[in-house]
Amino acid sequence: MLKGLFILDDFQLIYRNVHQQIRQYVDIYAEPQTKESIEKNPTLLEEADVMFSGWGCPMLDKRFLAEAKNLKAVFYGAGSIKHIVTDAFWERGIQITSAYAANAVPVVEFTLAQILFSLKRGWYYVMKTKLDCEFPEKEEVPGTYGSTIGIVSLGMIGKKVCQILKQFDVHVIAYDPYVSKGEAKALGVELCSLQDVFRNSDVISLHAPWLKETEGLINGPLIASMRANATLINTSRGAVMNEHDLINVLQMRPDIYAVLDVTHPEPPIEGSVLYTLDNVILTPHIAGSLSRECYRMGEFMLEELKLYMDKKPLQWEITKEQSIIMG
Repeated sequence: MLKGLFILDDFQLIYRNVHQQIRQYVDIYAEPQTKESIEKNPTLLEEADVMFSGWGCPMLDKRFLAEAKNLKAVFYGAGSIKHIVTDAFWERGIQITSAYAANAVPVVEFTLAQILFSLKRGWYYVMKTKLDCEFPEKEEVPGTYGSTIGIVSLGMIGKKVCQILKQFDVHVIAYDPYVSKGEAKALGVELCSLQDVFRNSDVISLHAPWLKETEGLINGPLIASMRANATLINTSRGAVMNEHDLINVLQMRPDIYAVLDVTHPEPPIEGSVLYTLDNVILTPHIAGSLSRECYRMGEFMLEELKLYMDKKPLQWEITKEQSIIMG
C-alpha cells in the first residue's frame, strides 16, 4: 500500500469530504502536516510515496526532496503550481496534478455574475445611489441583448466563460494569438486584435496568465479606447495590467468602471487611489474557490488518485512545459 501525507495550511478546507476515501488507497501514516510542522520534523517525509497538498504547500526544492526520497506523485488541491515547483523537482521526474480545473469553476461563475451586472451598469447605480443618497436618473445601459463581450485569453477559464455566454443574446469577441479560427468558431467567438477587443466591447474580461510576456499587457491606450460606460473585469492576475495607466485613465474617464478581483501588488499599497476611486470595485481575490467550493478541489484529487492507482493517465497532470505556459 502506498504511504502518504497531507501537507498544507488547512487540511479540512480541501480534503474534509474525501480524506477517508483517500485513506482507503493510501496509508496516511501521520497527522496532517503544515509547511511549518514538516520543516521542524522533516524525517516524516522519508516514507512518503505520495503527498496531498493545497494552499500552503512547501517549496518542492532540493532540501525538501532530499528528505522525501520516495516521493513519486504530488496531488495539489489548489490552482497554479508556479510558486512551489523547482528545477530539482522536475529533474526527479515526480508527477504532479493540480485542481486548477476545479478552481476554475467559481471563477467562471463570478465572471458571469460580473459581466451580467456590468451590462446593466449595476456598479454605477450602486455607487451613484450611495454617494447621492437618492436614486439617480436611469441612463442608457448596454443590457444583454445585442451587446458585445470581449474576452482576453482563451485558456480554460476564458473558454468556459465563452461557453456559458452562448445562452445569452450577446456577441463575444476575443483576443488570443494561440487559438485557431476553428477553435474560436466552436466556442461561438470572433477572434480579433487586442485593440479591437477594447474598442468594441461593452464589457471586457481578462483571463490572461501572468507571464513575462503578459506583464503590463493592458496599458493606458487600450483602456482609454474603451467604449463609453464600458466595464473592465480582471479575475486573472494583477500584473497583466499596467496599474499606473489604469488609474490615470479611470481618473479621466469616470464613465468606465474597473472590477478588480486581483491587483499588483495584492492587496494594493496603502493609500492607493484604487481604494477610493468611485469607478473602481475592489474585491479581495474572492473569484476562486472559497469555503465549501474548496471541497470540489479535494474531490478532483481523489479522482486523480484513483487514476494513479489504476496506472492510467492523470486528467489534470501538469508537465514542466505546461507549468510555464499556465503561469
